Amino acid sequence: MLQETVDEIAARLGASATLEDRSFQLLAYAAQSGDIDTVRQESILRRRASDEVRAYFEGYGIAGAPGRVRIPADAELGVLARVCVPLRHQEVTYGYLWLLDDGTLTEERLDSVAGPVARAATVLAQEARRRRDLGGHLRELLSPDAEERAWALSLLDLSGPVTAVAVRPGADRVVPLWTLPREVLADPGLPVHGEPLVALLAPAAQAWEVAVRVRAMYGTAAGVGGARTEPGQAWQSWREAVHALRVAGRVPRLGPVAAWTDLGAYRMLARLTQEALRELAAEAGELAADPELARTVEDYLDHAGHVQEAAAALGVHRQTLYYRLGKAERLIGRDLSDGEDRLVVHLALKAARLL
Repeated sequence: MLQETVDEIAARLGASATLEDRSFQLLAYAAQSGDIDTVRQESILRRRASDEVRAYFEGYGIAGAPGRVRIPADAELGVLARVCVPLRHQEVTYGYLWLLDDGTLTEERLDSVAGPVARAATVLAQEARRRRDLGGHLRELLSPDAEERAWALSLLDLSGPVTAVAVRPGADRVVPLWTLPREVLADPGLPVHGEPLVALLAPAAQAWEVAVRVRAMYGTAAGVGGARTEPGQAWQSWREAVHALRVAGRVPRLGPVAAWTDLGAYRMLARLTQEALRELAAEAGELAADPELARTVEDYLDHAGHVQEAAAALGVHRQTLYYRLGKAERLIGRDLSDGEDRLVVHLALKAARLL
């Protein structure tokens, strides 16, 4: 419906139109009419405006504006003149309609599209409310309480397999949940150990894509749980997603989005309390305080003690590796040729990463 509305507005005004949510993510756009600037090009190609563009336009007070805001052209920045129409419903701004202005967009002409503009604002508001309502049920579905889960399941029309995703939101970032696929349930602030996380429940086939998208645009890290055939078991996937989030960003090979199925030994470590992790990390002694030495030992142990492979991964000569390993052994009083010592040191270094 949003696309049809934008096309209607553009046709009536003969102007290039785009519609974005509150975080400047592109929702719909009409065919180009007349000149185009870099801002519109980038918005269409990248599906959202950059932080710099967002800051520039918000500097004109569009976030709190009760009505249309005219933004003049800026030749130095390569910005054409445009009209920003905040899409407001019951005093809440849900998005922005942007119209490139060639000088013909008079107030009278803009008034002529008040109906479609109000319709677009209503659609965004309704979708936001639907998301909030479903999000409340999602919170119950992911609850550790069996009765709450059963109640939520009776209210939601779900089929498996499903996968839970946990996202740590970035500072001052509003996650526009209404922009996600309709089959994805979301809660923007589910508290876990005092930290509000974005909780998502998606069809298993879409979960990774959803996690990457939401993390890249609005969060700092994300964890993806294991798939569950029965939606009633989604709480287990959520627990795994939270554990994976704890690891995400701390292990280079995993990156900012980590899947429970890829955690390896971290599946065990992520379940430990902070106190237990500190006790385990202490087994690495002073080694953990030397980043280069700690990485050398960890890579050596990750390669199962294979010197040639570890040296290649570190980009050092074999003799350099032998020297560092000897230094580490003297520092912590452990024998890295002994299986049990190696296991303790390996787990201790990985525990230190989670701290």
